[in-house]
Amino acid sequence: MSGDETRPGAVPLPGEPEERVPFETPDIYGAYPRLSDAEMARLAQRGRRRTVDAGDVLIREGERCEAFYVVLSGSIAVVEGYGTPGERLLRVHGPGRFIGELGLLTGQVAFYTAVVREPGEILELSVDQLRDLVTQDPSLGDVVLRACLGRRALLVGQGAGFRIIGSRYSPDTRRIREFAARNRLPHRWIDLETDQEAEALLRRFGVGPEQTPLVIWRDTTLLRNPSNAELARLIGLPPLPSGNGHGDLLIVGSGPAGLAAAVNAASEGLGTTVVEALATGGQAGRSSRIENLLGFPTGISGAELAERAVLQAHKFGAHISIPAEAARLERRDDHYAVGFTDGSEITARTLVVATGAHYRRLEVPGIEPLEYASVHYSATVYEAQQCRTDPVAVVGGGNSAGQAVLFLAGYAPQVYLLVRGPSLEEHMSRYLIDQVERHPRVHVLLRTEITEAIGDKVLEAVTVVDHRTGEHRRLEVRALFVFTGADPHTEWLSGALALDARGFVLTGADAQAACSVPDLWQSQGRDCLTLETSLPGVFAAGDVRSGSVKRVASAVGDGAMSIHFVHRYLGHTVEPGSTDDSPQTRPKESAWLA
Repeated sequence: MSGDETRPGAVPLPGEPEERVPFETPDIYGAYPRLSDAEMARLAQRGRRRTVDAGDVLIREGERCEAFYVVLSGSIAVVEGYGTPGERLLRVHGPGRFIGELGLLTGQVAFYTAVVREPGEILELSVDQLRDLVTQDPSLGDVVLRACLGRRALLVGQGAGFRIIGSRYSPDTRRIREFAARNRLPHRWIDLETDQEAEALLRRFGVGPEQTPLVIWRDTTLLRNPSNAELARLIGLPPLPSGNGHGDLLIVGSGPAGLAAAVNAASEGLGTTVVEALATGGQAGRSSRIENLLGFPTGISGAELAERAVLQAHKFGAHISIPAEAARLERRDDHYAVGFTDGSEITARTLVVATGAHYRRLEVPGIEPLEYASVHYSATVYEAQQCRTDPVAVVGGGNSAGQAVLFLAGYAPQVYLLVRGPSLEEHMSRYLIDQVERHPRVHVLLRTEITEAIGDKVLEAVTVVDHRTGEHRRLEVRALFVFTGADPHTEWLSGALALDARGFVLTGADAQAACSVPDLWQSQGRDCLTLETSLPGVFAAGDVRSGSVKRVASAVGDGAMSIHFVHRYLGHTVEPGSTDDSPQTRPKESAWLA
């Protein structure tokens, strides 16, 4: 049955208009696969069959998904804002399809309501039953994983989920929007300055513009200027572990290096906790498409790469907490304690520092008040959607700048790439150079720097200077994207670890030479390991490490290799009371997706 047909006898949802609604949403993007008879039979061996009536709610928006549902007969509607004036039908599923998206796998709350549209029969499995089954059935697990990732992307694109009401000029609005966007949380931003809906919503909730930004969900939950942690708890992102146990490994940072370390450590039985200040994915998570990563011939977005890695880490039992910003590092006997800005603390036997680096802020007159309103340090779909009618500029000559230019050229009518150097070859990969130079909407300006950002509350233009001729000119652009040199996230490590002149963490022989504690390594009876810092048992991986290659593949390799050295270190440091001089491993937790 095609997506244009209507099933006879369909029961309309409450408040649904009388006109025809397609019986089933077509599977255009591969996010709504129909399970085969064989797959349905394997699920039926574990699940429970039950009849359902029109109007039965299976999943409720804002609550955790406790079960996995497969439609045997009838149909199920996926609805946003169910029972509210803003109710919206997102999709309809018929026999052979299942209900669920990424929150089902990660423990987040649902961003939609699943309600029975036509009476029929469903198959219900608990999340634990599904985990057990897909552990033994990787092909079925792949079907579920691909669909859930695709459905999250569609929810984000549809503007489903919670609403953020605030001014584009408000720093707190920008903070909340960045947290939501970087964590791939479905939401819609309502600009207090331009959106007529904002005033109506403020009147409905009895709040004034001065009390914004607001987060509104389901017309029942209102948060006034919430912290990132408050928003994370609302959505169901996992907090820091309760208590202060002594785990095997704490990983600070969840970019490619931190996630690779988590997957390898947890899969080998180490008790592993990952903490992240803002969002998983690191700088790579800001990339629209990564095309030179082994195993992804058609490329992959940084967001999807992060989502897949997070699921892998969860699969093996790693605990990932967001947001948790590290503030200090202390050595306590044979353990390390990391304190966080909220006053909490985690102690572990070993530590991997994978906090990465951030793009350096552009220091030119007029730019500071425009940052994050129309001057950005990432290029994702959220920023790109604001650039559909206006020209934009990108600053930088590396791969990140090249990827951003090509991505933005799919939205903006004209993209200027401003490069300080004489050519693209110095820092950009050849495959990107070829695409950038061939793209009809991209204009590359070499030996060019910005001298001023012009605009009151939003960017109106930039002035640039051509260092070959000394000529100054004005570029009429409405957004600026900055991908210049990177500074490490190591402020919290000052005085605790040896750093190089730029603040990156020294490792190996360089760390041993810079160690401020006399005879430290002689007392260990060994030399500093390759990725080990100036503290025994503390390792650094990825962009934060001095001398590392600033590429995603290199960061992944660093993260994986760091666990090899963690095992070597633990082999020399036996827990009190233990007679075995090998690391204490634990049984692996049951996999989520094999």
